[in-house]
Amino acid sequence: MLFVDKSIGVTGVTDAAQIPKQRGDLLLDSAVRYAEERHWDVFPGTWLETVDGRDRCSCERADCPAPGAHPTRPDWASQATGSGVAARRLWSKQPRSSVLLPTGRTFDALDVPESAGFLALARMERMEMTLGPVTRTPDRRMLFFVLPGGSLKVDGLVRKLGWSAPAIDLVTRGEAHYVAAPPTRVGGFGAVQWAVRPTPANRWLPDVEELISPLAYACGRDAAAARAQRP
Repeated sequence: MLFVDKSIGVTGVTDAAQIPKQRGDLLLDSAVRYAEERHWDVFPGTWLETVDGRDRCSCERADCPAPGAHPTRPDWASQATGSGVAARRLWSKQPRSSVLLPTGRTFDALDVPESAGFLALARMERMEMTLGPVTRTPDRRMLFFVLPGGSLKVDGLVRKLGWSAPAIDLVTRGEAHYVAAPPTRVGGFGAVQWAVRPTPANRWLPDVEELISPLAYACGRDAAAARAQRP
């Protein structure tokens, strides 16, 4: 079993993950904790509303691609705060708001398919590598947190390994991007959860060079398997 976080019900490869309820107090407490304990900037996004027994995004778009988990305004970057007091004030205004974290500040994120992510985690565990936090999203992606600036290095590093980042579905999240943090729930899909939760042991994030080889290998293997299954 890999990277089980029993405190929030996140499980590994074979067990079904429990989906936490998105109560306002959990969202507020999580946003404050990220700001105070991890020194991450946070900002509130959209939220889910129940209409006729179904969840819909507060933006009211019928075709919303991320219901309940995207910014509410175009200047969201200026809204982000690293203050726990300010975070508490923001979520007190709308306790159901999703918890969003801007990338390119205190961390960047490497976004890979979930199957490749678990393969990479297993390999990193065998290599006794020190990881930063890793999220697991309801659309079956995994995001590995690395030092800021790492996203700018990925294309060159992956080319040196013989791949192309877009071809193996390795996506970067850096400046001007954001990620949804647990326990944010995406309507109709489930909740964002921790595959590797933040702890004092991983406060210092790895550089992208430390993770890129096992991640690129896992993504390349995953992409090759997907091509082999096509008619």
